[in-house]
Amino acid sequence: MRIALVINGASGAVASGTTPEAIRETLVAAGIEPLGEADRGAPLPVRIAAAASEPNIDALVVAGGDGTIACAAAALIGKPTPLGILPLGTMNFLARDLGIPLDIDGAVAILASGAKRQIDVGEVNGRTFLINSVLGLPARVTRHREAHRRQLGLRSLLRWIMGVLRHLGRYPRLTVTGTIDGAARTWRFRLLAVVIGDYVERPGRVLVRAPVDAGQLTLYVLAQLSPWRTLRLALGFALGDWRRLPDIERLPAANLTITSKTRALRVMNDGEVALIPAPLRYRIHRQALTVIVPKTGGHP
Repeated sequence: MRIALVINGASGAVASGTTPEAIRETLVAAGIEPLGEADRGAPLPVRIAAAASEPNIDALVVAGGDGTIACAAAALIGKPTPLGILPLGTMNFLARDLGIPLDIDGAVAILASGAKRQIDVGEVNGRTFLINSVLGLPARVTRHREAHRRQLGLRSLLRWIMGVLRHLGRYPRLTVTGTIDGAARTWRFRLLAVVIGDYVERPGRVLVRAPVDAGQLTLYVLAQLSPWRTLRLALGFALGDWRRLPDIERLPAANLTITSKTRALRVMNDGEVALIPAPLRYRIHRQALTVIVPKTGGHP
């Protein structure tokens, strides 16, 4: 197996000690030939674009977090070259959704023996995302992800929630107008999330999605996020019973446009924050990205 490999040196696991040399050695030991990069010092999108254009490769493999994977998806959308994932980021939501092991040895084994699967790709104003696009308070407190780097469970979730609680009084609610499938709505909210597929409820499993290949977007809106409501949401995550809480509005959204009085909105796509000019126009590309997943199908 011959692959183009891009390692994000700023990702969680690499920053905390997993070396690029160790990653390459593990690949070679599994019978996978990683090509060398011409310029490892170039910006990540440039490196990924160069890797995606390599001739005669069996896959483009990226080692990094969800933001790195979304960057690779932008280069591969609609193309036959499959994307291989070595999940080395903070949250690794996509790897969890697809059933890809979070350890290097396990993830490399999937590259060597896995199956190909087509998944959906989201887009907002030309920017790609594979998991969700979030507006509101979470987009402003992303630094609290570092408190639970490489770990996603109830304990790390509670640490993140405590960070959110410390900021509740600092940031006002946002007001936007959304047009969903032709119908206009106005929301004043603390959190708004556009999710590819939908979240499923399972005890102890936090923010697991399914399906990821049905051409479906789901909109979640939380108007209030007080300390009590936030703790109640955390309890709902733990019990696997949170989508029906009265504070949560959940809507299917095949076509979605979000307008605002502000010229740009702070948006967090797959954990990466950017200011995007309004209006925000969301669309979904169904089964537009081929990924390598476990042969069981990669379902959560």
